[in-house]
Amino acid sequence: MAKTLIAYFSRRDENYVGISKEVLTVGNTEIAVRKIRELIDADVFEVAMKKPYSKGYEDAMRESKADLDANARPELVALPEGIADYDTVILAYPNYWDTMPMAMFTFLEAFDFTGKKVLPLCTNEGGDMGNSIYDIRRTCRGIKLCGGLSLAGCGVNDSKPFIEKWLRANGAM
Repeated sequence: MAKTLIAYFSRRDENYVGISKEVLTVGNTEIAVRKIRELIDADVFEVAMKKPYSKGYEDAMRESKADLDANARPELVALPEGIADYDTVILAYPNYWDTMPMAMFTFLEAFDFTGKKVLPLCTNEGGDMGNSIYDIRRTCRGIKLCGGLSLAGCGVNDSKPFIEKWLRANGAM
């Protein structure tokens, strides 16, 4: 039986939602992951950094940009024991500086994704998928990369129909 893993990075605290900043108790990407779980059976793993970014938006973005510029691989709180049992991996993340948060690279580089079907989902407020598709393909050689889904963070609460269509189109439902 095919198994699916959802690996996600999500930012709580101060974020842009549309054109204004709000303090979020649940990040936009996590909301999208919850909607995926309403539609399919999947294991969920949160990609969480041992040293999270600051709660304030500008500080967090400065820190994430410094990680990007340094090509850093932030240490994670944990990693799954493995991904060998999964046929499909959904990667969900916000757009940070035109790609994924560097913690997602830490996660991706910890495993061999060869032969896995990978579905990327990116939340953003106008940056679309950025270069994340290219970066996933470059980092995870030998994958079956499916079409990505870009969701506006300000619309994530109403995104279930879009997520369902995306999952169906990529054979994950």
